[in-house]
Amino acid sequence: MDPADGLLDHPYDVYRRLRDTAPVHRIAGPDGTPAWLVTRYDDVRAALADPRLSLDKRHATAGTYKGFSLPPALDANLLNMDPPDHTRIRRLVGRAFTPRRIEQLRAPIRRTADRLLDALGPHGTADLVASYAAPLPITVICDLLGIPDEHRMDFRVWTDTLVAPDPAAPPGTAKEAVVAMLGYLTRLLADKRRQPADDLLSDLIAVRDEGDRLSEDELMSLAFLILFAGYENTVQLIGNAVLALLQDPDQLAALRADPARLPAAVEEFARYEGPALFAIRRFPVEDVTIGGVTIPAGETVWVSPSAANRDPSRFPDPDRLDLARDASGHLALGHGIHYCLGAPLARAETEIAVAALLERFDELALADENLHWRRSLRARGLVELQVSYTRKTS
Repeated sequence: MDPADGLLDHPYDVYRRLRDTAPVHRIAGPDGTPAWLVTRYDDVRAALADPRLSLDKRHATAGTYKGFSLPPALDANLLNMDPPDHTRIRRLVGRAFTPRRIEQLRAPIRRTADRLLDALGPHGTADLVASYAAPLPITVICDLLGIPDEHRMDFRVWTDTLVAPDPAAPPGTAKEAVVAMLGYLTRLLADKRRQPADDLLSDLIAVRDEGDRLSEDELMSLAFLILFAGYENTVQLIGNAVLALLQDPDQLAALRADPARLPAAVEEFARYEGPALFAIRRFPVEDVTIGGVTIPAGETVWVSPSAANRDPSRFPDPDRLDLARDASGHLALGHGIHYCLGAPLARAETEIAVAALLERFDELALADENLHWRRSLRARGLVELQVSYTRKTS
């Protein structure tokens, strides 16, 4: 029996048992191939920043890791790179993906949130994933990249197909999604070259650093990554945050009483129920010892920020949502040089989404206690979140 059996259905119970048993476990990874799983906070944090654990698939032992099968034009992204290529691209992106740009997005994010909530009406029931948590970040990320309105639903469908594929879907559905996404991005980038606009894609095409610039594959892969990760992580953060509040009326009441706590609360939401059960896989470039276990070079290593964030050695009483907790140091958005590029945007969106929801509705409750989680280790989120609501009258 695989020690990680039951992870999709009862992740924190499984992680608790794994942490208590040993620092590192031999498991079957998401692609079915053998892997090593790291779950304790100190080990996970160290592994995320360890340069001996490469993200480059070329360091994987032949015939082991499978993972996503992406064309080269989408595969040359930051999640598959080590320094110096990673350093170079991150530096170039930093010139376009600035804190100032993120700050300028706060007002448009709030307008989008208000528009989506207006559509719900004064009272009733709704699926907050379909009507709010999903359309908000896809709108924001498409606005940021400069993707026209008529193609935004396509990106949502393509991304969902790749991250949490439907077991009943016909064979080849994921490949078709990749081909469709690549074809569209190719045409979009060509349009942006001909007619630059005030958007991130146009800026990335134009960005330079001492004569250096992004290659065609790097640009395409980066657009794919920003869209893919920027949408997926934020959908889960928003949906999981709302669920956590609805399951804990005392914490919900405390946040309503003191909305100024919301930025700190976002950190606790991320710690308590982060957007993924596994971080991006890694491959040792040499034999590496973690928690007293030696992992041979080239084998697949999965580290779990979600397990680390529930480690009682770092966060006391970790299975309790506590918005007064100092959740700094959580690993939900990574650590080290591969820390999530879009973390400031994900935080801003989650903060604004929760604030708008609580300001708009004075009554908000789960309408269906029977929750359905996505069958994915890469996207820890709900398929739907049925709620009942009543709008404030004054």
